[in-house]
Amino acid sequence: MKFSAVTAAVAAALSVAFTGLAAVPASAQTTTWQVQSHWPGASSSFTDSLERLKETLEERTDGRLVLELHEAGALFPASDIFNAVSRGAIEMGTISPAYVTDLIEVAGIASGLPFAFKDVWEAAYFQKNIGLEDMLREEAAEHGVFYSTDKVYPTEMVVTKPIENMDDFRSLKIRSSGALQEFLTAAGAAATYVSGPELYPALSTGVVDGAHWGAAQGAMSMGLYEVAKYHVLPPLNIAATDAFVINQEAIDALPEDVRQTLMAALEEQFWFRTNEYQYKERLALAKAQKEQDVQTLMLPEAVQEQLAETALSFWEKEAEKGEKAAEALQKLKDFRAALGY
Repeated sequence: MKFSAVTAAVAAALSVAFTGLAAVPASAQTTTWQVQSHWPGASSSFTDSLERLKETLEERTDGRLVLELHEAGALFPASDIFNAVSRGAIEMGTISPAYVTDLIEVAGIASGLPFAFKDVWEAAYFQKNIGLEDMLREEAAEHGVFYSTDKVYPTEMVVTKPIENMDDFRSLKIRSSGALQEFLTAAGAAATYVSGPELYPALSTGVVDGAHWGAAQGAMSMGLYEVAKYHVLPPLNIAATDAFVINQEAIDALPEDVRQTLMAALEEQFWFRTNEYQYKERLALAKAQKEQDVQTLMLPEAVQEQLAETALSFWEKEAEKGEKAAEALQKLKDFRAALGY
């Protein structure tokens, strides 16, 4: 009798428990997304951008949307992240638009036309208010992907030897990617793509003489100042070089309130990170100068003039990629004209 009573009690308890689980509404259930980043775990943006977004979403959805993060190369090469998201192999990723120039016509412009902007606010305004991000989203949507810019920031090189003239510049082997890789090659340097995890070894062993990984913050987080003591100005470009890509079906499957929270968090992320990045840039460069004997190297005027000439002709080549690219470039020209450039 005692055994039967205990058994009945346990059965009753289990019945209540399972009934409670079944009664939990779908909107309260946890959704976990796999997120492949193009940033190595050591990169400042992995922490400041991706982990920040993860914490924001988990907090604001009460744990109902969880991002499971994977650093560069963990699941897919950086160049495959967009396609993996598109086909639903993973729900989300981070990329540079430079990696999808074969899929998105305006991606080359998004990844940064050289010398297009003088200040970060200009690039941010062009991205959000003049319509470049809208154009990116329209093209990404054709692949079942939602595109959202992480931040706008300058791209600045670090090099292992000084640049005193154009011959010095042409002698450089530079790690680059996307439109900037094409530009630097057109300007006479030997530009080649090296993935994030391979960048430090390539620079430290002389495979390349210079590189860009963001600007001061990125260079410091990747350890580049240990072997490259010259931080080069002015910026090669100021652009929306990082972005989130999300499978649209995964977004559509979210409860309405979670979906709205996601969209709001992504929009907030852009402005928060764009401003924070500039602040941390100042701190990082000052620290590198003080603690690692890094020198700021301003390119000679003659070199800047030569690069500017190359940049202008390069812009036109980007417009030749198609009607959308030509439209984006015209928007840029009109914007610059309105600013008096």
